[in-house]
Amino acid sequence: MMKSRPLFMGTTALMACVMPQIGHAKVSATADGHLMRLDGGGVTYAMGVDEQGYLQPLYWGAALDAKAPLTAKHPGELSGFDPAGSITAQEYAGQGEGLVSEPGVKAVFADGNRDLVLKYRSHSVAGETLTVELADIRRPLTVTLRYTIDPTTGVIARSASVRNGDSRPVRIDQIAAATYTLPVGNAYRLHYLTGRHASEWSQVDVPVTPALTVLESRRGSTGHGNQPWFAIGKAGKSSETQGPIWYGALAWSGFFRLSVGLDNLSRVRISGGYNPYDFSWTLKPGESLDTPIFYAGYTGSGMGDASRRFHAFQRAHIIPGGTKARVRPVLYNSWEATTFNVTEAGQTALAEKAARIGVERFVVDDGWFGARDDDKAGLGDWTVNPRKFPHGLKPLIDRVKALGMDFGLWVEPEMVNPNSDLYRAHPDWVLNFPDRPRTEGRNQLMLNLARADVRDHLLAVLDRLVSDNDIAFLKWDYNRNWTEGGWPEMAPEDQQRVQVQYIRNLYYILSELRRRHPGLEIEGCSGGGGRIDLGMMALTDQSWTSDNTDPYDRLIIQDGFTQAYSPSIMMAWVTDSPNWANGRETSLDYRFLSAMQGSLGIGANLDHWQAADFATARKWIAAYKGIRQTVQRGDLYRIAPPGPDAAVSATFHVSPDRRQAVLFQMQRGSLFRDNVEALHPQGLDPARSYKVRMLDGSALPEGVPAQASGAYWMEQGLRVKLKGDYKGAVYLFEG
Repeated sequence: MMKSRPLFMGTTALMACVMPQIGHAKVSATADGHLMRLDGGGVTYAMGVDEQGYLQPLYWGAALDAKAPLTAKHPGELSGFDPAGSITAQEYAGQGEGLVSEPGVKAVFADGNRDLVLKYRSHSVAGETLTVELADIRRPLTVTLRYTIDPTTGVIARSASVRNGDSRPVRIDQIAAATYTLPVGNAYRLHYLTGRHASEWSQVDVPVTPALTVLESRRGSTGHGNQPWFAIGKAGKSSETQGPIWYGALAWSGFFRLSVGLDNLSRVRISGGYNPYDFSWTLKPGESLDTPIFYAGYTGSGMGDASRRFHAFQRAHIIPGGTKARVRPVLYNSWEATTFNVTEAGQTALAEKAARIGVERFVVDDGWFGARDDDKAGLGDWTVNPRKFPHGLKPLIDRVKALGMDFGLWVEPEMVNPNSDLYRAHPDWVLNFPDRPRTEGRNQLMLNLARADVRDHLLAVLDRLVSDNDIAFLKWDYNRNWTEGGWPEMAPEDQQRVQVQYIRNLYYILSELRRRHPGLEIEGCSGGGGRIDLGMMALTDQSWTSDNTDPYDRLIIQDGFTQAYSPSIMMAWVTDSPNWANGRETSLDYRFLSAMQGSLGIGANLDHWQAADFATARKWIAAYKGIRQTVQRGDLYRIAPPGPDAAVSATFHVSPDRRQAVLFQMQRGSLFRDNVEALHPQGLDPARSYKVRMLDGSALPEGVPAQASGAYWMEQGLRVKLKGDYKGAVYLFEG
């Protein structure tokens, strides 16, 4: 059985997926295709073929009984202005027959014909995978749709593959991985995530209307601007704790496009796939084009439950290692301490300080390789700088390991400085258009990973780097967007394949590097959170959430991040104060409590710390190790979200067995007159008795009992007023 994440073999991405059998999912279909259903995790998804041969979406929501009368019926023609093609709800439509909503696929045939009408041809059920084949009514072009459903969470995985069965080429100008349909209604609201560098994961909530909302990236990667994720609820019915929520995310790390809007009969249509911007793919005779996977789910219990379901799905089926994945070790990164001034002696001194506070992984950031004394040179030359490390990396690595830590390095393999040996030898290896400028960003150009020779070179260089050194971890960075995205070596009709082939080859390098080095772990980074998505998540162990490490800003950033993605991969650092991003001054305690709500890292300059700072760090790191399994792999309840009008915010993390829980209370500021509201934990076992203590060993605040039932804590809550600005407290529940 194929696994839940995409499999990559050679340069071809096999985008279809099937979840392993871990519960009681059911995939069923009638022989004639009039009803096909996926049932799992308390969710039913159904489609069927009508009397005209169209594949129609029938239902997506709370689980229905097996005898529910779901039937596909062709609507006929409303008027001359609304032909059948424009009003029939199609599961996956071709751009033809008067279609006015977003198509699943748009094609141009060799004779210029642009009319594509897809109707049902066949289906099959193999284990927990449903495969449906659609075909054009005249031309030998077929689309294969693949479906599976996770039996625990009800998350659906959908993908599409278009095949040219003609003897002449067919150009594909647009293709979606899936289109989803919700029932008729005018009260839907769309929740999405947007932002910019150092201000990622901002939450936006807008009504769903006939005016299409488009979430996209034209940057070459996922980008900081829009996430390939959505959540849709109903106005007045959906909230954090109740009401219907439909949600989903595209597993793709390049140019993408998601669109949400009401069609001409007020049905919500959601489409996601490759961005048609600057894209086309000319299918040769017999050639196919596969899409990424578009995952989606449903809950009737609010946005919080949608997040927890999606987090659980990611931990089980997307993140490498699944449920057996290692918890994230406490990390130290040397960037803020040394920037490019990296030396063996300086890094060794930092490693010794990091080990004293309980760090488990020591990472040397930028500046260790090539002629890398600043950001103007050296990218592309992934060999150790002999002036900075006259004996190579081995003495430093040996010392790091002797101190009880593993060793990691920063790399940015997809980039090259014009001032580098690699660029001087291979100036043709970058994305470019002949006789056009080569625009630099951060003094660097982008290698064209779509080229097989570039792909193979990078894999060989990284393989050698990891093989020749005892490297346990790579921080894989990506610090600019595309410009002049040309591939001049290809035939003109094939040059726009670059945006897809680039990402496929990136995935190949990552997957092959992991295959060759099973113990290697990788962090995805792109100027902070500029390339975080389910595609990268499947091939990396953790993600750098944002370059903004201000602890209060991070509470808002982390609240946005966890709407879509699991805290288990969300790296959060303790850095220096005042913070570089906004000049805000905060205590070391507050910075730790903010960062401990994700996967903890330290990025401060330890050379500037005093004895009291080391003592504070030792205390919190030791405490974090006792709760990180719950924080990283438990259920998250956002019981008091941060925001511009919120003086207090709180998150509550509950272990899978509900025997441990952790409450983080964070206060931005207060007035003497404030009468604080109680914080109400969620997710506890109502009948279990829980002891509560302060994680730092201090006395419980007055009025907080030391022991009570889960029901008491959830109903009565904790009402504690902290004194001062930028303060925090952590309560540990044990039962």
